Amino acid sequence: MYIDSHTHLYAEQFNEDRNEVVQNAIANGVTKFFLPAIDSNTHDRMLALEAEYPENMYSMMGLHPVDVKPESYKNELKIIEVFLEKRPFSAIGEIGIDLYWDKSTLEIQQEAFSHQIKLAKKYKLPIVIHCRDAFDEVFEILEQHKGNDLFGIFHCFTGTKEQAEQAISYNMKLGIGGVVTFKNGKIDKFLGDFPIENIVLETDSPYLTPTPYRGKRNESKYIPLIAEKLVDIYNLTPSEIAEITTKNALEVFNIYK
Repeated sequence: MYIDSHTHLYAEQFNEDRNEVVQNAIANGVTKFFLPAIDSNTHDRMLALEAEYPENMYSMMGLHPVDVKPESYKNELKIIEVFLEKRPFSAIGEIGIDLYWDKSTLEIQQEAFSHQIKLAKKYKLPIVIHCRDAFDEVFEILEQHKGNDLFGIFHCFTGTKEQAEQAISYNMKLGIGGVVTFKNGKIDKFLGDFPIENIVLETDSPYLTPTPYRGKRNESKYIPLIAEKLVDIYNLTPSEIAEITTKNALEVFNIYK
């Protein structure tokens, strides 16, 4: 059994064949899917997918850093708070800082990130971090909130060995996806220096498709391809990779069934 700890299955890219995509993933051993929130425009689609597959889909709640906009972010954070009061979620995510698209919103991204970490602590939930061109800025916020009640996943980890070590020091698992299969991905060079107990598998589908399907739409059925790369890195069997990474993800999301 595998877990996809980060997939946008409710995205428009799956509108034509979503059920087929889910069934193909299940046929490939991927039985649980964790759905990161983006903003209020996507909540309905995410929650509808979870309702359709209640044994397989787990929704998160949060505001993606790219969608932290001056005119709307405070209202978006209020919407998140209302949802958290209404029902349980698997995590607060995906949240963090993204300076690839817009550096001018750094200050309010930091504010939104910090606020959502506080919500995660209030509800005893993991956080799922999005970080792009912003490792120092993300670590600065994590340093302010570090403690036993701060834990989660550093989604789509693409940093250096030193940054991986720092992320793990904040009780974060490393979310490993298609990048580990890329020739220029680099993380495969040092990942084995860290115990596999620090690793969870993810696709970030429909994005970041692993080799040899790079350039095509990503799907959760490709999780075993990512696991195959970890077989080489850790010198473990595919079943051992599946068992350990699944256990890691279930522990992070506090799901034991």
